Amino acid sequence: MRNQAKSSQLQVRVSAGQKAAISQAAKQAGLDMSAYVLSRVLPTTTSRFATLCASCRDPEQARFALAELNSWLAELGSTELRQAVATEPTADLDAFHRNYIAAMVEYACEREGAAPPAWAQSIPPLTRPAFGSELLSLRLHLLTHSPAPFRRRNIFIDSTVGSRV
Repeated sequence: MRNQAKSSQLQVRVSAGQKAAISQAAKQAGLDMSAYVLSRVLPTTTSRFATLCASCRDPEQARFALAELNSWLAELGSTELRQAVATEPTADLDAFHRNYIAAMVEYACEREGAAPPAWAQSIPPLTRPAFGSELLSLRLHLLTHSPAPFRRRNIFIDSTVGSRV
């Protein structure tokens, strides 16, 4: 998804009435016709981000949803990333998942040289530490190797956006 150049053209046959309706809808949305049609056919990065965040509500799927969000954020370029995460997720998430997502977003923004969104910075950190492993022997390692955005949120893990355990 990294800043792909538009090098192909798609032609679609429509009636004059359909073209006028699309043109009017695009104008109302503040977009040109191509951008409007693309926004309706292909999911936007903003809606994809919201969908992936909402998937974290299901306790049985949260781990997989976070992994998918991790992979997706790693694919985005700076401009796409800023657009995708500009709006705070509206999903009703627990404090851990809100913090984990905010830390992932902050880490991805840092990696791309983009400022993190204000909503991520406004989420208060966890009151109790959360470790990525139950093994007590790993805690020192996690405490010292967790990326800064996660440490600030009292989350101690060993991998971040773009990497896998």
